[in-house]
Amino acid sequence: MSFTLAIVGRPNVGKSTLFNRLVGKRLALVDDQPGVTRDLREGAARLGDLRFTVIDTAGLEEATDESLQGRMRKLTERAVEMADVCLFMIDARSGVLPADRTFAEILRRKSAKVILGANKAEGRAAEAGLIEAFELGLGEPIALSAEHGEGMAELLAVLTPLVDGMAAEQVEPEVDVLVEDGEVEDATPTASKPLQIAVVGRPNAGKSTLINQILGEDRLLTGPEAGITRDAISVAMDWDGTPVRIFDTAGMRKKAKVQDKLEKLSVSDGLRAVKFAEVVVVLLDVEIPFEQQDLRIADLAEREGRAVVIAVNKWDLEEERQAKLKELKEEFERLLPQLRGAPLVTVSAKTGRGLDRLREAIVKAHEVWNRRVTTSELNRWLAGMIEMHPPPAPAGRRIKLRYATQVKTRPPGFVVMCSAPDKLPESYSRYLVNGLREDFDMPGTPIRLTMRSQGDKNPYKGKTKSTPSRLRKHLGKPPLK
Repeated sequence: MSFTLAIVGRPNVGKSTLFNRLVGKRLALVDDQPGVTRDLREGAARLGDLRFTVIDTAGLEEATDESLQGRMRKLTERAVEMADVCLFMIDARSGVLPADRTFAEILRRKSAKVILGANKAEGRAAEAGLIEAFELGLGEPIALSAEHGEGMAELLAVLTPLVDGMAAEQVEPEVDVLVEDGEVEDATPTASKPLQIAVVGRPNAGKSTLINQILGEDRLLTGPEAGITRDAISVAMDWDGTPVRIFDTAGMRKKAKVQDKLEKLSVSDGLRAVKFAEVVVVLLDVEIPFEQQDLRIADLAEREGRAVVIAVNKWDLEEERQAKLKELKEEFERLLPQLRGAPLVTVSAKTGRGLDRLREAIVKAHEVWNRRVTTSELNRWLAGMIEMHPPPAPAGRRIKLRYATQVKTRPPGFVVMCSAPDKLPESYSRYLVNGLREDFDMPGTPIRLTMRSQGDKNPYKGKTKSTPSRLRKHLGKPPLK
């Protein structure tokens, strides 16, 4: 049986740095400025023989109202209640501040198992802070340096008895990392390999609110402020019988407007989620759909070879729905021809309307993304396509398409062997791709089609003419060396 460790403390005491060290990856964003982390981020941690789930939390603030800081504090308090063990971190160089005393009192009430860690304890500057930490009444503090990895053995020694010997032969907890591409025999999502979904879009489109509505609880931080989400936060769940892992990403603004270092890190984290997701949900705002940035995000997902679903949020605010839906479909076909046939779903993250249709569209897109066509079917189809529209004949010589085969899935990739691939126009490749979409029911998914030459099988091509050896001997000429 695994256990959960929540890392809590004031802003900028090094919680995310320790989180990254425990999971062995740079999953959480880290920066010098306080308040970088806002949501709860989970990861599979390893410390010695212990395997457990660690939760990185937002910095504890003294605000208790409905402000952004107040909502962040509520999420952190919820993580404390969920966790089996809490690691309360202070900054050993700053010493014990009044806020630390307040939060220590809260932790004593909310959690039975609390470990006190004094971070940034390397060097003499931290000695006074370590001594002050005793007055918090949480036992002996552990001197830590999350940046340099000091104090990990001491943390392990304290954790081991607290978790009642839960160690070694543990089942690995779910890992907060995206599975890379790779052809699989069975594409059906399972608990160990859930369907991975990235929700992307511009700031304030309602991504976090949508995921909270799917979960049925306020798991992610939301609010009227734009740009609340910073990390690409993943949440695992069973969505009406389908195991999924949904990634909430930071809102992506135009590149020219992204000047802040932290926002660049957030966008980079979101792009990583897109690259390794299986299905990308591009969330639009019904009031300003298909903005230039929306088109760039959708095009990025297509270029990365992801299955794409377009979701139009805030549908509950729309009055002329039929006319608006017709307009949206026309704009979609005109502005994103590379995603022709991809599902367009209207939803309301606030009321939950349309979530069933969104789930069906995601499952269908994933199934198409994994589709395989047999070589025999493919070549019968190719013969029919050639008969309907033969390839061109540059310089009077008809380009021959010999056969086709599917070489990969996720997304579907095909190779057509032909006599002169470099002379075949792009328009004919598009003709074949559109035929694949229509005849094999693969709407919307990216299709990769490669034209390849079989090579010339003439063994004498390129060789210079020479006199045969027997004739040379007859003529009295020396044999060729």
